[in-house]
Parts: sequence; C-alpha cells; structure tokens
Amino acid sequence: MLNSPRGLDLSSSPGPEDISQLSSPALSGHAASGEKSSAGVLEKTGYPDSVYVTAANIFQGIRVEKSPDKVIIKYGNEPLRSFSEPEEESFQRLSYELAFSALKYQDILETMLIDSYILPSTTIPDHLNSLIIVMLYDFQDRKFQTRVLSDNEESLSEVQEVENLLNSFKTKLAAALARCRIKHDALSIYHILPETVRKQELRASTLPLYAWINTCKISPEEVYNNLKIKGYRKVKSILHIDDKVFAVDQHCYDVLIFPSHLKKDLVNIDLFKDYKLIFQDKSRSLAVHSVKALLNMEDDILMVNTGSWYTVAHMSILTHNNTSKIFVCGVRSHAKDPDLKKLFTKMGCKNIEILHDTFTNIDSKDQRLQKVKVILLLPRCSGLGVSNPVEFILNEHEDTDLLKDLSKGGTSKDKLHVLAQQQYEQLTHAMKFTKAQAVVYCTCSVYTEENEAVVKKALEFQDSGIKVQPYRLSPPVLPLCSLKEIQLSTDKFFRMEPSEINNGCFLSILTRERDPTETVSVKDVLARAAAKGLLEGIDLGKSSKREKKKKKSKTSLPKAPINDNNGIQIKIAEFVHRETKANTNHSETLAMKTSLPQKTTPQVGASSQIRKPIKPCTQPLVPTFLKNTYPSRLYERQTNFVRHRPEDKMVALKPIEIVLPPVMLPFSNPEGLRARFPAQHFYCRCVGPKTVVPGYISSPSITRRGEKPKENLPSSLLRHPRPWL
Repeated sequence: MLNSPRGLDLSSSPGPEDISQLSSPALSGHAASGEKSSAGVLEKTGYPDSVYVTAANIFQGIRVEKSPDKVIIKYGNEPLRSFSEPEEESFQRLSYELAFSALKYQDILETMLIDSYILPSTTIPDHLNSLIIVMLYDFQDRKFQTRVLSDNEESLSEVQEVENLLNSFKTKLAAALARCRIKHDALSIYHILPETVRKQELRASTLPLYAWINTCKISPEEVYNNLKIKGYRKVKSILHIDDKVFAVDQHCYDVLIFPSHLKKDLVNIDLFKDYKLIFQDKSRSLAVHSVKALLNMEDDILMVNTGSWYTVAHMSILTHNNTSKIFVCGVRSHAKDPDLKKLFTKMGCKNIEILHDTFTNIDSKDQRLQKVKVILLLPRCSGLGVSNPVEFILNEHEDTDLLKDLSKGGTSKDKLHVLAQQQYEQLTHAMKFTKAQAVVYCTCSVYTEENEAVVKKALEFQDSGIKVQPYRLSPPVLPLCSLKEIQLSTDKFFRMEPSEINNGCFLSILTRERDPTETVSVKDVLARAAAKGLLEGIDLGKSSKREKKKKKSKTSLPKAPINDNNGIQIKIAEFVHRETKANTNHSETLAMKTSLPQKTTPQVGASSQIRKPIKPCTQPLVPTFLKNTYPSRLYERQTNFVRHRPEDKMVALKPIEIVLPPVMLPFSNPEGLRARFPAQHFYCRCVGPKTVVPGYISSPSITRRGEKPKENLPSSLLRHPRPWL
C-alpha cells in the first residue's frame, strides 16, 4: 500500500529510488516491518517469511485474471504451504495489506518482471509467481535494499529462493521501473493509479481514529480523566492538531475521536488493552445508536451480517440496562464460538445469542425471535465509501473478492447488480418478521443502487399477503449536526459523504405504519392520556370505584346520574336562581368557578340567556358524550357544586360584549358617586379572554332580580353579580 502523497518527493529525478515512494502509510507505520534511521525516517526491513507466504496466497485469490491471449505470466493453482500460519491479528493484517498493495500495482509489477527478463527466462515454478509479485513490491518499497532477518525467525525455502532471485536482478528491476514511469509520463508510479484510489489513500492517511467507550466497565468521565493523566487533552475538534488530543463525537455520546498519528501510542495504554475503549469505524456506531433509539426496555434485537464482533458488543453495551436479548446470525462455523464467548466475557457482554444460520434461511415465525422488535441489517456492500479497504474486509465482511474492485477504485456493474440483489432479498426477508416494528438498514457504500434504490424497491413491493401493517420510511433518529447533514437528509435518509474526517455511510429506518383497525373508544383514549398525566385535573367519566373514593373525601349529597342532560340543566338553573338571590356575604366565593359533576368545565358561549338565569339554560354546557339521556329524578341539591380551584386549572372564559344605552345619573359630582357606592365594595374587570376573579357590587338596587344595571361606572367594569354566567 502507498504512503500519503504528501510524503512523495515529486521533484526528484527519475531513478531506482522513485519506487520507494509507493510505500503505504499503514505499512510504514508497523514496527515489525521497519525501524527509524538516524535522520528519523522509517526504513523498511521487510517482513517475516510467513507474512510473505500468506500474502502470496491472498494475492493468488484476488489477482486480476487476464484473457488467454494476453496472459504472459502464469500463476498456477496450488497454494503455498506455511509451517506456521500467522494467527495473530497484526500478522494477518500485514499479509492483507501487502497482498492489496501488490494487487493495485499488478500490471506495473508484471511489466517489471518481463522487462527485466526475469520471466519467462527463469525456471521458477508457476505457483511461486504470486510470491514473486508480493516480494517484488516489498523489495522496491525498501529501495531495493537487502532484508534484515531476526535471529529467531523461521525461514522458508520458497521465500529464500525468490529473495535470492530478486537480489540478483536488482539493477535491471530498478531500470525497468524507471522506464515504466517515463512511459506513463508520471512523476512517480503513484500517479498511475486511478484518481479514486489516490483520493482513497490520501483520506486513509489522515482519517481520525474512532473509539467507543465500554460503559459496562468504565464511565465516560473516568475515561476523560484517565486520558488527561496520560497527557491527552479534550478539545472540540481534532482537525489540524498534531498534539495528544481527543474529542467527543457529535452523533454518538459514547464515541471519542483521536488524530490518526496517535494509534501506535493509544494501543499500548490500558484503556484499550482492557477493552474499555474499542477502535471501530463510526458508521457502525451510528447504526447501533439508531437501533437503541427505537427500543423499549423489553424489546429484542436481531443483527444480520454484523461483520465485526465489536459491533455486536457495542449493541450489547448500549442495552445492558434493558432486558433486551441480541440475536446474531451469520456465524457459520461453531469453531468460533469459544473465542467469541471469551471476547464477550472480557468486554462484559451477557445478552448475546448466536444463530448458526444464514439470515434468509431463518423462519420469520421462529419462536425464539417472537420478541424481536428491531432488526439491524448490515448487508455486504461494495465498500466504496471507506478509506481503508483492508480494514473494511477484515472487520466487516471477510470477502476478499471485493478487494479486486476496490483496487481499481470502483465496482463493476455486474458485481454491483449482484450485491444489490442480495441486499434487496435480505431487506425484504427482514420485513416478513411480523412481530418486528422497525428495520435499520446501513451500508458503507456511496452507490445509489445499494442504498436508496434497494430501500425504495423493498417498500414498493412489500408482501401484501402478510396480515400486518406495511413499512414506511421514517426520518433519521440521529441528531443532524450541520447544515450539510440536514440537506442530505431531506428525503428521510441519513447520509455521510466520504471526507477527511469520516468514511461514507448510508442509513435508513423503516417503521410499520399505525394499524387503523386498532381503534379504541374516546373513553379509552382519554383514559390512556390521563394515565400519562396529560389530563391532570380533568374527570372523564371514571369508574364507579373512583367516584366512590371521591365521594368519601367530600361532604356532599348523592349526585344525579352524570349521563343526564336535562337533569344537569335543571341543576344549573337552580344554582343560578339561588345565586342571584344572594346579596350579602359573597366573599367566600371569590376565586371560584362553576363546575359540572365532572372536572371538565366547558366554555359558556355568548347568549342573551345569561341575563335571564331563572329560565333553564338552553346553551349546551356539558360535553357531547353526556347528551341524549334522560333523568331518573328531577334533581337533587348539591352542596359541592361550587368549589375552590387553583388558578392554573381554571378554564378560560369566552369574552362577551354587552352594549347598553346611556343612562343619566342623578349625581353630578364624584362625591355623590362615592356616597352611592361604598368604598368597601368590589368590582370585576373583564380583560379579553383571560380568566379573572369576579367581584361583587352588593347594592340592593343592582342585585334586585329583573332590574338592569345602570351604566354609572366605566365601561370596563362589568356589574353583573355573577359575571361568568
């Protein structure tokens, strides 16, 4: 793989050393393959023999095959044997990186072998040609210097044979490389690569490191303090900062961001060794956080094509306070179970169950999955949105065939069609689980064919035979932290384009529509609302038991049936008649308002009947569900018909406007007015639609039945004894 273009000496003259500029940042960063010189520049020393052999076998499976009429180099079909298979993750990663680098430059490396007359003049067997290609890439990456071997390193005869051959043709190989560069008119052969590949490698060299916090083992605050002790400081953004810093991700509260150059230092601290911090691409954290936002406490989860087991662990950590269970499908070999159980135990995960079936073979009516409410689907995709294809293959899909497409910077139409069809089949199968209520679909691709097209097609052709509500597209549940994210999510899809700070990501959320057949009565709806505290202080025809409890807490006579329209109106008439006779001692009714047997007090419309309280009210004063019934008895006097209510629970009165003719007063000066109306009397002001505390004018001339009030006060004062009626 290649170094960042920033490390290339573009002004250097053609020569054998130009090929050394092909070194990748990932490769040059491994201590196992190089050491620093006195000038501080990392010098390559080569790889162990087992890495070369493993890389050669990987290359044999992913190399580009040419048509028979253009084949000059034959690779054979036999894999190379290795006495010690590199099982450690670091050795495996080195092997894949070396094989992928050789794949990107396969044409140039083959041209060098032919132009230098190594092939076909030598008698090396065909099955060793893959080993020659990967070792030639490393040879030029080391500026054609001899490999340094450690004393305890195991040597393989095939590796030694190829290495001796390359050393004997060192000068001719360097000359062939120079001619190749001149032929393509390139400052270095790095510029022969497709532009998409070059941009991909540039992003890979600067892409920040993302790590999520294992909150089962440590709290975020403890992580921050631990990092500060190690010399790290917390910042808002790590861009263009070369110090030891970290930042908290805006989308996921438990994800930290570090500059890329700090990885070698970070992997050696206890936080990462003890699985308290786990490196993982941000796109997978976005997926599990989207699932978490859709869950209830007891909902189970089904994860499909999870790729990295760290994704499963992250989902488990986020739900460790729930009773949720996580089902994982896609593990085909039982041999991995012990290792996975050890990993989950170390990380503190306890609610994971592995299903040894492919997803499309799992019955949607499987009894184990009846509590699954959310399905997380991470299908195999082209991965064109990622900056490091090797990391993507190792951590997510283990499909080395994708490396062939990624080495060219794109995916063929045929391959893209196959992937899209697989994604469509998995998504439609997920939508067949009748108990599930949501599906989260996430890819690392930038192709519309794998993203929007798959989702829209699945929604359009839903199985109408299933007796459940269909799915619909729902907006993202993640926070949108920038104007660009808002613009990219206008069609309810969450997208992140590949950039210098993140890989590409596409995320879609499908939820079931509301079932219209699940209709409930108004009473049930109001009861549910009251249970949630949305109707505080309002009585909506509760059960008789609750009414009995209320009666015990109050001193009142038996009530008439609440479903009695005429009876209630007669009670209201009696109440109005009684109140109009009251001329004294009304201060105790201040801050009170009328109430029906329910707590609900509807507004009183403007009507001329309010000035004729003796007659029964014809204006509707009760909710609609109390009409069309008749009383069993005329009425009963109620002592608790009027009661104190807190000011914040009063129902706003409907404003009315009373226009009276002008009245001439017998008093010509203010003293006469004050004499007619004593100072201790109270008045009421009607201010718009707001509820006010009524006052009274207790003069007999005003409260006398049937007499109109005289307009001897400002128009803002309403002199009716009960202004709210």
